[in-house]
Amino acid sequence: MNTQTTRGSSFWLIILAIFFGNFIAILSTTTINVAFPVFMKDFHAELGTVQWMITGYLLATGVIAPVVGYFGDKWSYKYLYVFALSGFTLFSGLCTVAWSIHSLVTFRILQGVFGGLIIPTTMTMIYQFIEKEKQAFAMSLWSLSSMLAPAFGPTLGGWLTGYFGWRSLFMINLPIGIIAIAVALKCLPYQRVTGNSKSFDLPGFITVILSSAFIIMAFNKGNSWGWTSWKTLSLLIVGAAALAYFIRRELSLQEPLLSLKVFKQNRFTFSLIINCIITIALYSGTFLIPVFLQDIQQSTPLNTALVLLPGSIAMAVMSPIVGKLYSRVGPFWLILSGILLLVGSTWELSRITMATTHAQLSWLMGVRNVGISLAFMPVTNFGMSSVPKQLTGHGSSVTNWVKQATGALSIAIFSSLLTARALTHQQELSAGAASAGALIKAQGMTLAVRDVFLVATVIGIVAIPLTLLLRSGTPKARSIRLNPGTAERELNS
Repeated sequence: MNTQTTRGSSFWLIILAIFFGNFIAILSTTTINVAFPVFMKDFHAELGTVQWMITGYLLATGVIAPVVGYFGDKWSYKYLYVFALSGFTLFSGLCTVAWSIHSLVTFRILQGVFGGLIIPTTMTMIYQFIEKEKQAFAMSLWSLSSMLAPAFGPTLGGWLTGYFGWRSLFMINLPIGIIAIAVALKCLPYQRVTGNSKSFDLPGFITVILSSAFIIMAFNKGNSWGWTSWKTLSLLIVGAAALAYFIRRELSLQEPLLSLKVFKQNRFTFSLIINCIITIALYSGTFLIPVFLQDIQQSTPLNTALVLLPGSIAMAVMSPIVGKLYSRVGPFWLILSGILLLVGSTWELSRITMATTHAQLSWLMGVRNVGISLAFMPVTNFGMSSVPKQLTGHGSSVTNWVKQATGALSIAIFSSLLTARALTHQQELSAGAASAGALIKAQGMTLAVRDVFLVATVIGIVAIPLTLLLRSGTPKARSIRLNPGTAERELNS
């Protein structure tokens, strides 16, 4: 295959174009979290239905990721990116005119399909368009856009919801999306693989969608249907079978839809697992804290946003600092420090009570966000830098497919676990109690939030030994892909 390239864009223009799109796609993941009670009230909907605005979005972003490598090679990553931005902006506009919770969820999922094209495409373009010696710095800036969006998303979402209503959460995407399209067309270089006659693997694409959707649905509905019910078990079995077929098929094809050869790199595999653990920890906080503040402590969306604001600022400030530290101390100590902060702060959140102050919650969420900032970019770049350039599109696709599916799965599990544990605690508290029903409900929900944070803590602990495996690594493989000075620095870190 030959590569057709049209250069002329500087490093900063490429970063500018990438920054806009990545920011808007990830921003839409977090702005609606604090508005859950508003959606429930306005549409008279249950939490399990409303949470599909996050779960469905994450699921859509995950299942579409495997096609990025194929269409990026076929169309060029520049035009794939513009196409994704256009669809994302269109469905953001349709969300503002939704007439029911079901129409809103539908438009939201379709918005997620295009968002799922944006995120891996922006990551791939860093490794395609930018010189290798600048890629770590570029990833720190990409990470900044990835961090700014979830950092300020809840704050922005609370402010917009409080003053302008929930429709403003989607309306804000329209001007940003239009600007992002214009910047991408102007600033991104054109690069396309010529002579690419690879056919689209439709059976593989269908099975990856079905496997992800069925497994997520099973965990989402397992609590209400019953974990041993035929519907739950059927979805799990069919989903697992479809996933096994997809993996076997992709490994057997010479030109697969999604090349799983990237997993031959141990650095990539271990980094991806740690990335998923960080994702689970991230969504445990963004899902549970708004529920705790608004449903239990009766805070407004704006107050919830203000509680989360200091942590948001800390995350934004730390991202470029981590980019500079990466080249000096290597990835290991940054990742380990971040994981330890994440585990410690999540453990403290598992001990909150109804009397916990907003200042205490704000402090703990700030510590969590610093931990996420320390670990996120280093673990992502450390894994992706081990992937050969011709497979970076597939490496990015795999990373985002697995990570986004993990996010959707974690939200579904946390939602089911929260509901189940709240009911159990409320039944225990109501037995022979003289307290008012509303107080018992609040106490039960508080204990349930603690339980879910405890589960998130245990999951975070698993990342610690995996981080140690990253340090040991495979010296021979590293020396091939890094210049001697960088290789020595990483091995000695």
